[in-house]
Amino acid sequence: MLSRMLFKILNNLQVVEKLAESRPIRRAAQITAYAITKAQIAGRDASKRVMQSQTLRQVRVEAGRVPGDLGEMGSRLKRVRETFVNEVKEGWKDSSRQIKK
Repeated sequence: MLSRMLFKILNNLQVVEKLAESRPIRRAAQITAYAITKAQIAGRDASKRVMQSQTLRQVRVEAGRVPGDLGEMGSRLKRVRETFVNEVKEGWKDSSRQIKK
């Protein structure tokens, strides 16, 4: 019963226009737009960093090679892991520097 009544009220064009013009609804829309924009910018920055990542390049190179034996495969994986760990550490330091600013 309550849901029907709410549905009828929200389908009224005048009520929707009044709500849209109200300060809390406008502010909520501004905050939502801001959050979406910040998320898009952060996503673009993250994708740029991934594409420029040394780890990604190394994985592509290593994937193209056929390993001679298991020892060679292990050393390749170790190099990729070390590169990844170094990039995570650098990213962590960069983000902590940005937070301090």
